Amino acid sequence: MASVGPSAASTQPALPSGPAVFKTVPYAFILPEIFCGTWVWILVAATSVSFPLLQGWVMYVSISSCLVSLLLLLSYLFGFHKNSENWKVLDSLYHGATAILYLSAAVLQANATIHSEFIPNSPLYYQLNCAASFFAFLTTFLYILHAFRIYYQ
Repeated sequence: MASVGPSAASTQPALPSGPAVFKTVPYAFILPEIFCGTWVWILVAATSVSFPLLQGWVMYVSISSCLVSLLLLLSYLFGFHKNSENWKVLDSLYHGATAILYLSAAVLQANATIHSEFIPNSPLYYQLNCAASFFAFLTTFLYILHAFRIYYQ
């Protein structure tokens, strides 16, 4: 018969608070997610946004994901989670859903990049779109890594 007591509860890893967030593997991905996501919307905003329907979704996903990830990072830094197990579920669901949204945004940005290749006299916009596509796929990968790592922790 297994005992259920304080020793069984102490085997679960504690959620990080403060600077320990940057040293713990799944939570350390939040800062690179914010950094790469910020580059996505800066690079898209630097183009002429020739395809507003496609790149509007990219801008929406990147800006909203950056803001929510920043709020999540601040909540971990200030310890708002109070070591609740529900925060792991929230974190996993958020990063999983955001990975799917970012994948759709990355594909649309790649499509906008392909279309911008054929616009005459705009090699700079094509290069900016290429960089935005790269960072969009990189950010998608970071969100996927975070979601799977927190899920299998």
